[in-house]
Amino acid sequence: MYSKIASALPLGITIPLFLVIGLAIGFVVCYFILKRSSKTEIGLAKSESEKLKEEARIEAKNLRKEALLEAKEEQHRLRAELESEQQKQRAALEKEVKERRSEIQKTETRILQKEEVLDKKEQQLDSKRDSVERLKQDILKKESELAAIEAELSRSNEKMLAELEKVAELTKQEAKDRLMESLVDEAKKDAVNIVREIENNAKEDGLKKAKEIVGLAIQKCATDHASEITVSVVPLPSDELKGRIIGRVGRNIRALESATGVDLIIDDTPDVVTLSGFDPVRREIARITLEKLVADGRIHPARIEEMVERVKKDVEAGIKEAGETAAFDMGIFGIHPELIKLLGRLRYRTSYGQNVLKHSVEVASLAGAMAAELGADVKIAKRAGLLHDIGKAVDSTVEGTHIQIGVDLAKKFKESKEIIHCIAAHHGEIQAESIEAILVQASDAISGARPGARRESVENYVKRLEKLETIANSFTGVEQSYAIQAGREIRVIVKPNEVDDSATIFLAKEIAHKLESELDYPGQIKVNVIRELRSVEYAK
Repeated sequence: MYSKIASALPLGITIPLFLVIGLAIGFVVCYFILKRSSKTEIGLAKSESEKLKEEARIEAKNLRKEALLEAKEEQHRLRAELESEQQKQRAALEKEVKERRSEIQKTETRILQKEEVLDKKEQQLDSKRDSVERLKQDILKKESELAAIEAELSRSNEKMLAELEKVAELTKQEAKDRLMESLVDEAKKDAVNIVREIENNAKEDGLKKAKEIVGLAIQKCATDHASEITVSVVPLPSDELKGRIIGRVGRNIRALESATGVDLIIDDTPDVVTLSGFDPVRREIARITLEKLVADGRIHPARIEEMVERVKKDVEAGIKEAGETAAFDMGIFGIHPELIKLLGRLRYRTSYGQNVLKHSVEVASLAGAMAAELGADVKIAKRAGLLHDIGKAVDSTVEGTHIQIGVDLAKKFKESKEIIHCIAAHHGEIQAESIEAILVQASDAISGARPGARRESVENYVKRLEKLETIANSFTGVEQSYAIQAGREIRVIVKPNEVDDSATIFLAKEIAHKLESELDYPGQIKVNVIRELRSVEYAK
């Protein structure tokens, strides 16, 4: 059939047709071959999977058996541990129960013993109650007996007092008053004797120690006794210079007074010009300026102003140098620069003729020496002693006492509370609360009261002595008083018939207190009360 078809078709179409038919046949053959081989592989795969499943079942059974065995073993082990732990706990509980039982038995034993003791004490208390009741009855009886006896005694006392009043011709109150007076007098005498003995012992010991300390402090402080005052009189080579100082129509003197703030007094005193001013620094500037103008010979307003400015700078430098030198000599550091300048201004300030800067250095030295002897703070004592009169540097321009001004300055420039307290208490205006403040007080008094330290006018000196004697004479029983030793001691002579020996001690204390409250004086005043009884008779 194929040949027929091939012969019927042309040659160009016959060859591709056979190729297509061949390919189709090949494809069919391949399909059947592949289908058969896939069936074979699927069968093999199925058999292999069945085999794997069987092996997995067997292995799972084995694993299950092993897990069950391990679980049983773990269960047996845990059970054994639990039983051992329960046994331990049971043993511990049994031990604790035994201990508790023994403690309870001991407690019961103690309680029983205490109950027995309490029973015994209760029996003793019952017996004591009976005895107390008996004692109460006895006491009541005795109290009634005592009341009867007291009544009898009071009646007998009244009778005796009445008889005594008749015999003594004194009432009960009068006798009591006389007895009280005698007892008070005896007590006063005893107290005075005791006070005198204590004071004598204290004075002996205190004076001895105080003399040693003060003497040692004064020995360490080698200060000149000669006082230095601010010069207020300028000598001139001749009276002709007075006219040149005054100048034409007074222009030179006006320029000098205006530039320095000091009044120039040119009078009939030969070869002298007097300077008058409250500020010592200005007065010193005027003095030095005038001396330089006189030495230079050129005196006119421009030259005066130029010279004043130059001298001011020199004086300010000298003031600062003086303050620094004083602080350095005392070993005091850290003082504010403004306080150093104010300290240097004290070089031109005097008090009763005593240079205040030298006085301050002396007080610092004395206070430091005494503080070292007494074991106090030497630095505070020295610093407070050096600054105690710092208010005097500006007291001519600032209102208030030099103490208040000094306290304000110390506060302003951040001084410590101890230093401020020492400044405030150095004249006793407030109570001294530290040993350093007391030492500054004592050093100030020593420096001002030593011989040659200060000078005062005769008028003030006489007034102070008169005031001393007036205060002493104001007390009852004083016959006469005398101020001696330049007012540092007052001797008071009392009337012997009005003041006895014991009263002289109290009188001396009262006079001293009144002097302290009413007088201002340097150092201290000794009050010496003298009682002397003289009996005079004439033989005829």
